[in-house]
Amino acid sequence: MGVAELDGSSSTSSLWLAPNPSKRWAELFFLGYTPFWLTLCLGIIVPYKVYETFTELEYLLLGLVSAVPSFLIPLLFVGKADSCLGLKDRFWIKANLWIIIFSYVGNYFWTHYFFTVLGASYTFPSWKMNNVPHTTFLLTHVCFLFYHVASNLTLRRIRHSVADLPDKIQLAVEAGWILVLSYFIAYLETLAISNFPYYEFVDRASMYKVGSLFYAIYFIISFPMFLRIDEKLGDLWDLPRVAVDALGAAMLVTIILDLWRIFLGPIVPLPETKLCLQPGLPWFPGHANQT
Repeated sequence: MGVAELDGSSSTSSLWLAPNPSKRWAELFFLGYTPFWLTLCLGIIVPYKVYETFTELEYLLLGLVSAVPSFLIPLLFVGKADSCLGLKDRFWIKANLWIIIFSYVGNYFWTHYFFTVLGASYTFPSWKMNNVPHTTFLLTHVCFLFYHVASNLTLRRIRHSVADLPDKIQLAVEAGWILVLSYFIAYLETLAISNFPYYEFVDRASMYKVGSLFYAIYFIISFPMFLRIDEKLGDLWDLPRVAVDALGAAMLVTIILDLWRIFLGPIVPLPETKLCLQPGLPWFPGHANQT
């Protein structure tokens, strides 16, 4: 990959990269930044059990160290593609805003489905909001940035590959890939953190197989919606549109998760306090003592 592509200024077309220079630069930045926080968390802290000495403060600092550079670096070191754009027009701002909203809803609300449907629980010391550790809000942000950028690249490549096929076949191929990629990422994340003992499940095997499908619902909705942001050169999004789109994606995921809760119920037998087959949503009164 040449220097021109890295700074987002290349005018040549790519089967993987965005045609929009600002979006191309941001996607390459987020991909390049991923090894930092991934190595810190899964290459150092978890395998060497550094977390055993952590208190609430250290867990919070871990989240901040992982997430804050995704805002700070592109703000301080402006890519060539962004140098002539206002801050609100740069794709990394739009991407961060979309993921902030989507991942905030995911942590604040959907984590409770993990408690009541999947039998999950957090047992590490942490400061919490709505019974969800602050650290997970921060780490989810960088995880989701990586997942969605990876999805963008692969979906773009697939669209190029099937561009000459009938529309229905294109749609079927793209939908199939979204399903496969969503499940793969959900499963891989669950497997990747399996050595961290303070994120527990009633039945880990069920979580890998069925729980990963539940988690994949997030991405089945979000991957194709996130791709749309600034994907067409003649259709650049403003920040209000980005925010509304993220909220729409979050609402759709919430509806589907709650339909699972109501009609399918927990994937494992849960104590009476964790049963979710009752009226109301899992974060309403009646579920307060679930973790």
